[in-house]
Amino acid sequence: MSSIIYQYRMKMTEDDKDFFATLGQHIAQLRKSQSMTQGQLAEYLGISQQHMASFEKGIRKIPASMLPMLAKLYGVSTDELVGLKDTAAKREPMPKLQRQIEQVALLPKAKQRFVSEMLETVIQQGVH
Repeated sequence: MSSIIYQYRMKMTEDDKDFFATLGQHIAQLRKSQSMTQGQLAEYLGISQQHMASFEKGIRKIPASMLPMLAKLYGVSTDELVGLKDTAAKREPMPKLQRQIEQVALLPKAKQRFVSEMLETVIQQGVH
């Protein structure tokens, strides 16, 4: 098994090396900002401290399945975690009506229907 892992690591391109080194540094920075040790983070992820250290150094590729766990732990989007611009955080504040519409979309269908009927009534009253 170790030869498979070794061969897999050898196939890392220069772009991969740069990406995973940057990602590892970012994860280390987030970890330190939360006053966590490598051991604590490794335990949370179910891996050894040495494995975590190799992720932070960019020696090993961090599995994609760990990215959502890390993003949730540190309260960032996965885009932000991997170094992409977080467009949702950069745009102007959402208008109140737009926020309300998005909140209504999360309601059960019966409540959505009720809100829709109320809106329709108010809109009809405003037109006349």
